[in-house]
Amino acid sequence: MSDAFDVIVIGSGPGGYVAAIRSAQLGLSTAVIERDDVVGGRCLNYACIPAKAVLRSADILSEVRDAGEFGINLNGAEPTVDFDAISERRTKVIGTLTGGVSGLFKKNGIELISGEASLTAEGDVRVGETTYTAKTAVILATGSVKKPLPGLDFGGNVIGTEEAWALTELPKTLAVIGAGASGTEIASAYQRLGSQVTLYEGLDRVLPTEDADISKAAGRGFKKQGIEVKTNTFFDPAAVGDYDYVVIAAGRAPDVTALGLDVAGIALTDDGHIKVDGTLKTSKAKVYAIGDLVPGPALAHKASDEGIIAVEAAAGHTTHPISYLDIPRATFCTPNVGSFGLTEEQAREQGYDVTVGKVQYGAVGAGTVYGDRTGVIKIIGEKKYGEMLGAHIVGTRATELIQELVNVRLLEGGYAEVARMIHGHPTLSEGVMEAARAADGWLIHG
Repeated sequence: MSDAFDVIVIGSGPGGYVAAIRSAQLGLSTAVIERDDVVGGRCLNYACIPAKAVLRSADILSEVRDAGEFGINLNGAEPTVDFDAISERRTKVIGTLTGGVSGLFKKNGIELISGEASLTAEGDVRVGETTYTAKTAVILATGSVKKPLPGLDFGGNVIGTEEAWALTELPKTLAVIGAGASGTEIASAYQRLGSQVTLYEGLDRVLPTEDADISKAAGRGFKKQGIEVKTNTFFDPAAVGDYDYVVIAAGRAPDVTALGLDVAGIALTDDGHIKVDGTLKTSKAKVYAIGDLVPGPALAHKASDEGIIAVEAAAGHTTHPISYLDIPRATFCTPNVGSFGLTEEQAREQGYDVTVGKVQYGAVGAGTVYGDRTGVIKIIGEKKYGEMLGAHIVGTRATELIQELVNVRLLEGGYAEVARMIHGHPTLSEGVMEAARAADGWLIHG
């Protein structure tokens, strides 16, 4: 095995493995260093993918329970949950995807090095007793770690989100602390599968970073599922024994402890992230950082794009900084939430002449056909130039529907253009068109 490469990537999650593949595509000799037993990082092994696998089982259970509304008779039988089978499928899904990443490494000639990596003062990479040199770039992609709360640490029945998705038995009672994306996904999945979930949020509404109308609609959906939602409420550590498990889902921290950033002289931001420029370059020559290590939303797809930018910049290609506001946000609780850009409140606070287009799914035929009339599509626009400042969707397939509006904005279109694009009928995407028409002042169905 060589101890010199053009590019060395530390971490094999969605940021790291994508960076490595792009590096190899550019003809650069590439190595990935991974301390876990498997590739794929936390997203594929412990977070995003197992979460969606369990959520998919909960979604199917919900559809079966609602089958009678669509003329499918279960003869009074209540569907049962085989949590062992759900766990087995979760493991299979993870194995399929991590196996795919391993295959991509082999296909692209990427060297995989096992072990924990740290930087030297020169910006090289040490693993055990071996020092590896990167001629072009070292890319830090180690992701994030769970954070305890004041007065409440991990241990016993107090677990993080990774452990929540890896449970092998369905808990009878579950407390989830934090009603952001991770917390609401856990609450929505386990409540529908049969746990009694209590969701705690210190702020005044669930999904507090989303548009207020979207948060309210999501909150109604959670309560309808039977989740006990406690907003404006901080969890009392004395209540730990009241639940089978208590899940802390109230934020994460960059995973930098083992990297030796101080040894390499790499600067940090005030909140502990690695300071980078628009190409993701750190204060140390040839060292780049991406994903949860750097400022911006902690999203897998953001990390992947940063990995591509970092590698291409290191290789001498022209790149452009990410507009973090335009990155789509996807929360896979039920109801789904998809969004990007400014909320209505943020747009007004920033002084824009705001127009709002808002419709319920029931405004178009597909909402009724597919059994979701209560979903909401909301477009935030600027009147003078017709610019889309943001868009927010809650309801069936919201995580897919939001992408159209992201794409239109990135192609420098506005809500008036969306309003005049022909959409297939009957589709939920017609609701996106109608929301754009509402923003433009001529809603047809509503």
